[in-house]
Amino acid sequence: MKRLFVGLLLCVACVVQAAAQGAASVRLEGQVVCCADCWAEADRTKIEFGTAEDLLKAKSCVEGGDPTLLAVREGDQFKLYQLEPAKFRLPGKNWLEFVGQRVAVTGAVQQKKKASVIRVDALEVLAPSLAEQEAANVAGKEVDLTLQDLFGAEQRLSALKGRIVVLNFWATYCGPCRKEMPDLAAIQNEYAALGVQVVGASTDEAEDRAKVLQFVKETKINFPIWMGATTADMMRFGLGAALPGTVIIDRSGRVAKVISGIVNQADLKKQIDVMLAAAEKTAANERKKEREQAASVKQKPSEASSVPS
Repeated sequence: MKRLFVGLLLCVACVVQAAAQGAASVRLEGQVVCCADCWAEADRTKIEFGTAEDLLKAKSCVEGGDPTLLAVREGDQFKLYQLEPAKFRLPGKNWLEFVGQRVAVTGAVQQKKKASVIRVDALEVLAPSLAEQEAANVAGKEVDLTLQDLFGAEQRLSALKGRIVVLNFWATYCGPCRKEMPDLAAIQNEYAALGVQVVGASTDEAEDRAKVLQFVKETKINFPIWMGATTADMMRFGLGAALPGTVIIDRSGRVAKVISGIVNQADLKKQIDVMLAAAEKTAANERKKEREQAASVKQKPSEASSVPS
């Protein structure tokens, strides 16, 4: 009897194991969503999820433990599947970097309570998020930014037109940001007289002013600091959510170059030198044109009457 009971248990275990192993693997295509609440904020058949503001909210949702979902379109409706890693190994601690992107996932679908779950064996990114698409098209465009300086006064990026601006996004808690500050200070020292202005846009909040002031003293920052920048601001300038990030803006106020990560001082100087040379060439051509126009007016024959007196 004992042997029969053990045999039955083994049979049941084998059946359960076979059922688990034999669960059909499916391929689903959809958009990664930070949580059901954010997805439900709008009619997603008309308003696409994945703006810079959506991604800003996603950080708190995902890090707060909300289940990350895959929104799969079924006719004129969407079905939400909870994402769980199986054979697929997340590059980070969560799904945050995929939020807003269109992806194809392969794996087994399971039902847990009222939630449909897909155990992800493979993931392929099909299209970037709406914010990433907009960011990719930012080069050559004018993007404004309004923040407050360390004294609470409102500052606008557009007020710096006529200068080349090196706009650096950073934070007091960002180690790599601290590392690059001496290079940015050196750029300010070397190029300020040539019409170049470095601006530090801190993502620290107003209540962190004391920390920012201490950071400024420790790193010997010699350029203006503005506070309250957000991930959404960074996205508008073509950057991702990771700090640090730097944007070079030409004299007309248009984005010339976007740098994700720590700046390389030598490369940054080369970029600025090219922009200064181009600006000088343009100015020289304009001066030449003005001289030629003035000379043309001076040499124009008199239009006095030729009737003999």
